[in-house]
Amino acid sequence: MTSHGDKICRFPIPEISSLPEDIRKEILKIQEKMGFVPNVFLILSRRPEEFRAFFAFNRTLMEEERGLTKAEKEMIVVATSAENNCQYCVVAHGAVLRIRTKNPTIADQIAINYRKADLSEREIAMLDFAVKVTNESDKISDDDYQKLYSFNFSDEDIWDIASISAFFGMSNRLANFGNMRPNREFFSMGR
Repeated sequence: MTSHGDKICRFPIPEISSLPEDIRKEILKIQEKMGFVPNVFLILSRRPEEFRAFFAFNRTLMEEERGLTKAEKEMIVVATSAENNCQYCVVAHGAVLRIRTKNPTIADQIAINYRKADLSEREIAMLDFAVKVTNESDKISDDDYQKLYSFNFSDEDIWDIASISAFFGMSNRLANFGNMRPNREFFSMGR
């Protein structure tokens, strides 16, 4: 498949009716909640076991209440996805970030250059670490941890920053190699 027209990726997408019941129910539930089915659900449904594992890990990282706010988690996804040139994740998670922060421009600012975005020093330090995990995880040192500690990030917060960055690095690569297209609905959400 090409990236033109209504094609959402280069791989065939199964019919929802042909999917295992648990996956079909999850897709229909998200459709009811959002009013559409994000393309990532349709695309990953082609491999049911991977779908289940992917969304279980995603829920654990993004929905569990620990130290980071849901908006901070979305900032990490947008910054990481921008580093990886992942159009799907920047657009989709940018929409969620705009909604969570009630700020119609923050996702665009982070995607273009988070260092110049309207963020606090604490948020910039968090994104610096996420981007370092994305690009140079082998160079992370005690200095990186000390900087985060100075902004009152706990070890659990740091683990979450790194895990979100690493997980979405994988997600970005799946979206990029498969030419996953963002749903049109995402572009106007939260604006």
